[in-house]
Amino acid sequence: MSWGDFLVVFACCALTMLACRVIPLFALKGRQLPEGVERALGFIPPAAFAALVANDLLSPGMFDAGLWPAAAPLLASVAVVAVACWTKSLLWSAVTGVAAYFLLTLV
Repeated sequence: MSWGDFLVVFACCALTMLACRVIPLFALKGRQLPEGVERALGFIPPAAFAALVANDLLSPGMFDAGLWPAAAPLLASVAVVAVACWTKSLLWSAVTGVAAYFLLTLV
């Protein structure tokens, strides 16, 4: 692939991405969405985050290296959920997750 071909593909991707983000913004500007749609849109960020986290925590070959290497991230995630429910703080949840995973990998 030459640089010219690459730039054409890059420009097409950039224009498509820009159109997918900007056109809905202008089309919905000043309009009130129905309550059901607003409620449904509120589930998108947690669902995307859950999909990313589940993909890292649960994989088909996670127990190939043994029980403990597979259990450490799961136990750290339990600690994160507990701290998140208790404090409702993203900062303390992140600190807890890093510290719990670090301590569990030392064992």
